[in-house]
Amino acid sequence: MRLGGPPRGPCSRPSPAGPWHSAGRVHGCEKARRPRAAPAPGPAAPSGVRGSPQPGRPASARARGEPFPPSGPASGAGGGRPPPKPSAPPRPAPPRPASPRSSLRPPPRAARGAGRAEARGEVLPGQRAGKMAAPMELFCWSGGWGLPSVDLDSLAVLTYARFTGAPLKVHKITNPWQSPSGTLPALRTSHGEVISVPHKIITHLRKEKYNADYDLSARQGADTLAFMSLLEEKLLPVLIHTFWVDTKNYVEVTRKWYAEATPFPLNFFLPGRMQRRFVERLQLLCGEHRPENEEELEKELYHEARECLTLLSQRLGSQKFFFGDAPASLDAFVFGYLALLLQAKLPSGKLQAHLRGLQNLCAYCTHILSLYFPWDGAEVPPPRPTTAGPDTEEEPNRRRNQILSVLAGLAAMVGYALLSGIVSIQRATPARATSTRSLSMAEEDEEE
Repeated sequence: MRLGGPPRGPCSRPSPAGPWHSAGRVHGCEKARRPRAAPAPGPAAPSGVRGSPQPGRPASARARGEPFPPSGPASGAGGGRPPPKPSAPPRPAPPRPASPRSSLRPPPRAARGAGRAEARGEVLPGQRAGKMAAPMELFCWSGGWGLPSVDLDSLAVLTYARFTGAPLKVHKITNPWQSPSGTLPALRTSHGEVISVPHKIITHLRKEKYNADYDLSARQGADTLAFMSLLEEKLLPVLIHTFWVDTKNYVEVTRKWYAEATPFPLNFFLPGRMQRRFVERLQLLCGEHRPENEEELEKELYHEARECLTLLSQRLGSQKFFFGDAPASLDAFVFGYLALLLQAKLPSGKLQAHLRGLQNLCAYCTHILSLYFPWDGAEVPPPRPTTAGPDTEEEPNRRRNQILSVLAGLAAMVGYALLSGIVSIQRATPARATSTRSLSMAEEDEEE
């Protein structure tokens, strides 16, 4: 029994291996009462092995020159003896380990700047240095009648692109064969894909983060779909009938514009081909229940169209756009329908007169034209500086090509007339031979 002194700790109990191990254990517990020593430089020793060349022998025994202790029962984990610790002078306390909060400290300023740069690169794809994406190209019909385009679908797509600010390279052409799809409008994406359906073109622009309906609520989105269906069902058939079926409007306005704008020889057959396509589309829109009489059909179509225009006027009210102060996709399509009816100088304008009586719809179209198409929608385009360059050099070539094409056409017509027998060339006998023959006959008569 030990008298006096501090109470024994858990490490000071006698070891079954004898006094040597108890001394080693007591020596190991003295480490807890010493200040912490800094780790020695160099590789760390394995678990359970101290830096002594003679494991199993206490440092105090080596200092006194005592022999190895007798072997006893195994103790400690793994069946080995607890390793003794060599005697060493006390060392200063090591620095405190880093608290868990140190791992939550922000990275250095340079790393934060790099992270923000990467984040900006992910938000704006294609805008990284050296990785600029190819621009999107839009092919559409050229403008006329004070509008940026005379085609309904082309006008709607152009208006939506202006609303969203989509970076498009616009090609306004009058030859559909110059389009990558052979039809207008057509969109060539930055990846080389070609889209030729107006609704699909707008869907692709939405995927490219150019969405005019981003701030609309669910109810406003439902209203957009409802009004789009109303336009296609009630107003589109009347537009087709007005521009492509009505005889006066087609001859004096529609066919005249396409014949003058389309290059030779497309201007001879392209307007008629487009008319047949629009008539087939009108038959599909009217369905099987259309009246057989043309007058009854026209009366029914125009009655439904006037109701549709009145409903649009009531829905718009005194607002700038249909859903407030910002335009949406519905505004693009409504503007396409109304602007064609309002701007074209139609000799037979039954629905045009009703539209001009709705003042808010007229102001609505004028506001969009002046705000988003300040030059494309003007009657007189802005004057361009005339410089002696490629424009003046192309004029003589154009004249020469026109003259050569006229001569080639005349030659082809004359050749066809000769080959088909319409025109024939007969050889005439010389007048001298006939006179000599008549004189010889007269002489024979006299001799007789």
